[in-house]
Order: sequence, then C-alpha cells, then structure tokens
Amino acid sequence: MARRNIPFLPNQYYHVYNRGANREDIFRNDKDYVFLLKQIKEHLEEFSITVIAYCLMSNHYHLLLRQDGIAKINDFMQAVFFIYSSSFNTIHNHSGTLFEGPFRAIWVNKIEYALHVCRYIHRNPLEAKMVIRPEQWHYSNYQEFIGMRNGTLVDRDFVNQYFASPKNYEEFVMNYVPPEKTQKELRHYLFLD
Repeated sequence: MARRNIPFLPNQYYHVYNRGANREDIFRNDKDYVFLLKQIKEHLEEFSITVIAYCLMSNHYHLLLRQDGIAKINDFMQAVFFIYSSSFNTIHNHSGTLFEGPFRAIWVNKIEYALHVCRYIHRNPLEAKMVIRPEQWHYSNYQEFIGMRNGTLVDRDFVNQYFASPKNYEEFVMNYVPPEKTQKELRHYLFLD
C-alpha cells in the first residue's frame, strides 16, 4: 500500500474515498452494497472507528470517518476492503485489481469542513442525476440524518450537535448550490457560452 502524507490521529475526521479501476463498477447489485456495509459495521468496534457520513455509488464510494482510538483508519480500510474485494472477485468471477489504487484520504481538521463533506457525500447521487432527492438513494446514511431511517451507521450525537432538527440538515443539503453550477449559470446569462 502506498505511503500517505497525512497523519491518522485519534479523535480526528477523515474523508476517505476511492473508485473502481478504469472507473468500472465496484458494486453490481444490491447484495454487493449490503455486503460492504455489513463489513464496515462489523469492523467499527474492533478498530474504534465511527462512521459520520457515507455514500456508496456504483463505481466509487465516500466515507467520512472519525478515528476514535489508536488503531489507524488505514488498518480499518485494509481489513474491510480486503474482504470486500475477495468476495467481489469470487462472486463476480473478476480478476485483477478492483480499485483504481489505494484509497485516498483527506484530513478534515475543521468542523465546518466536516459539515461540508457530509453535504458533499450526501449530494453525490443527486449531482450524478441518479435521483431527484438524496433520500431516494438507499446506499448512504442521508436518511438517518433526516430521520427517515433508523440505521446504525451514523453518529447521531454528531448530527444532533450541529443541526437543531432533521429538517435543518435537509435544508443545509438541499439549499446548497455547488460553485460550478453558479459559474455555469452566470456564464449563460452573460452570453459567454
């Protein structure tokens, strides 16, 4: 595994992501998504990791994780994705690398940034035009954030600490306009396109 230039430290947040090799699908059916979520859930306590936000897309994933103890997120990711890759390769008769390379990680050292990352993660299916509303995508924990589902892969204390109600988080996500969209609209109105 490639060396990383970021420290994995206790009580810190990390945006972790990766995509399929050649942008190919890493999830081919519902069972694949469920299997990975099960592996994540089974390894959380062992590695003292907390899932804040997640979204699994057909050819990539995003996780916002908090490392609560001394076990490194790196080790957690290796354990989870070794099992997932092995299972995927067996079930789908796949050979070769499943992922583009080692997972990428960004140290999220400010809470404002962590909140933005949650929103970014949960808007992924919306931005990809796979759904009209983020709660329609079942493979994220957005439904937990807005009180629609009672899943366990979420830190409810985190959500409640920063958002007065599920409606507040929903507005935070839905009222956001990514800068690239604003720039595109401005270019259109200024007849630059």
